[in-house]
Amino acid sequence: MAELFHQTYSPVAGSVLLSALVASIPPILLAICLAVLRIAPWKSAIVGAGSAFVLAWVVWGMPFGLTVSAATHGMAFGLWPICWIVFSSVMFYNLSVESGDFDVIRRSLARLTTDRRIQILLVAFCFGALIEGIAGFGAPVAITAAMLAGLGFEPIMAAVLALIANTAPVAFGSLGIPVTTLGGLLAPMLGHDTQDTTRALSAMVGRQLPFFSLIIPAYLVVLYAGWGRMMAVFPAVFTAGLSFAIGQFMVSNFVGPELTDTLAALVSLASVALLLKFWAPKDDYIDARPSVVETILDPASRVSRAYATYGILIVTVLIGQVGNFAGMSQLQPPANVTALLRCGQIGNRLCPEPWIGEPAAVAPQGFRFPVWEFSWPGAYNLVDGKPSPLVQREAPVVAATSPYALTYRLDFLATAGTLVLFATFIALIPMVMAGSRPGILGTAFRKTAAQLRLPIITIAFILSIATVMNYSGMTSSMALALAQTGWLFPFFSAWLGMLGVFLTGSDTSSNTLFGPLQATTAKVSGLDPILMAATNSSAGVMGKMISPQNLSVGAAGVGAVGREGEIFSRVIVHSLVLTALMGLLAMLQAYVVPWMVPTLP
Repeated sequence: MAELFHQTYSPVAGSVLLSALVASIPPILLAICLAVLRIAPWKSAIVGAGSAFVLAWVVWGMPFGLTVSAATHGMAFGLWPICWIVFSSVMFYNLSVESGDFDVIRRSLARLTTDRRIQILLVAFCFGALIEGIAGFGAPVAITAAMLAGLGFEPIMAAVLALIANTAPVAFGSLGIPVTTLGGLLAPMLGHDTQDTTRALSAMVGRQLPFFSLIIPAYLVVLYAGWGRMMAVFPAVFTAGLSFAIGQFMVSNFVGPELTDTLAALVSLASVALLLKFWAPKDDYIDARPSVVETILDPASRVSRAYATYGILIVTVLIGQVGNFAGMSQLQPPANVTALLRCGQIGNRLCPEPWIGEPAAVAPQGFRFPVWEFSWPGAYNLVDGKPSPLVQREAPVVAATSPYALTYRLDFLATAGTLVLFATFIALIPMVMAGSRPGILGTAFRKTAAQLRLPIITIAFILSIATVMNYSGMTSSMALALAQTGWLFPFFSAWLGMLGVFLTGSDTSSNTLFGPLQATTAKVSGLDPILMAATNSSAGVMGKMISPQNLSVGAAGVGAVGREGEIFSRVIVHSLVLTALMGLLAMLQAYVVPWMVPTLP
């Protein structure tokens, strides 16, 4: 029987501050490799994971076998469900490109108006949010920047507008994977079911970002054309922002994170398009460059079929989620949380006590997809036939010594990645019936595999960094040091989230690295961990526009490779201003309007 590992939080000279500085080495190394040495992200992630492994084993004293267990668990979690969702969503997007549906939608948007200000709303804000919701990971900036440049916008300005627009939707990007990932990491820490934790985080982010969704459309138009010309199209600006904000709030709070961006973007697109049928600006602002008018006129039936492709995605995911809504949050976790994690969910029964063999039957909770959740090998002892976690958390991170469960969840049918794959197969049917060749599915698959082969490695090793740091106690060491900021921590929390995305280029990666840190610091400081973890994600989006990866994507999209520094100089101020505003909002929600924070059951 393996010995228990009791976390220690000041292993370096007995000092929490020095220990926190040493614990920060993995993310600092990652940042140096990415931003300074310009090493490929997958190689940088391996370097960071290696440093986290060595520090956890040698400095924090985590047994070698347990360190291996934590590292492999993080990699497995990165592959399933995170990479599976990313792969499926990007393949769906690539299929829409191969079938021509994407180009049809692009042309339909370009024909709605020649006014530059409204084109910014339709392309950069609304359509960019739609792409973020489906594909994410740099695709929205590359596509919308290229579209704006193609419509006649000055290339650097096109990249700047695309980068700033790609803020409010990012936390729910790629079918909500930033929030889903954060929920999976926090659930064991908070002692709650993964789905309940994810829904609470989704609701909290959905009570922060809509405020920014309201102002970003106006922000973009003012940046491009000035205050006076923005007011001339205020009906369109207000419609785009309000409809997106309402959709973002409603879906994130009452449906979940997976379809928040997609549904909100479609509502916003439809609202602006409907407005343009009854209203038009008095002056058609085109500026000094000629506006490009699409010469290809697609039949209305073809346009409807193109939008129906994305409708299939939405309906499929919504139907699939029905199996997850039924009975959610009906039961409190048992006193022994590991019992629930050991038991998992089987059909429509949830066992409330530790079990061996058949679970105890309870009242049916409605249909649910089968889910298997089991103890991760190497992280448990068997005591009387029951799993007992080896990792033990200590005060002051927790009130008293308590086990830290390391479990793995397999939900083959319920995960968003599988639902998107189903939607891909369903969408292929009308494509083929309309004349597309069946081989476009294989083409989309090969293109997706080529695009994601290295990002998948990156994601797996970044999740390894986070898991090793969480279970060794390194994250808690950093949290205890951050807790010294006192009542100002909510403000600094926003800057930490922004820094995470600036370094990694991904809200998902930032949530992985700093989300548990934010939640742990919140618990130590007497703040709500859901609020602070959500703030990490919401504020992280403000760092997207200045991340080196995103700057490169934006420059490439407009044919301005080598001018990334010029783009950076034009967006950095906006990133700092928006991050400060998010920090102030987090402070208000922590101290003035705490009723805005959702509570876990």
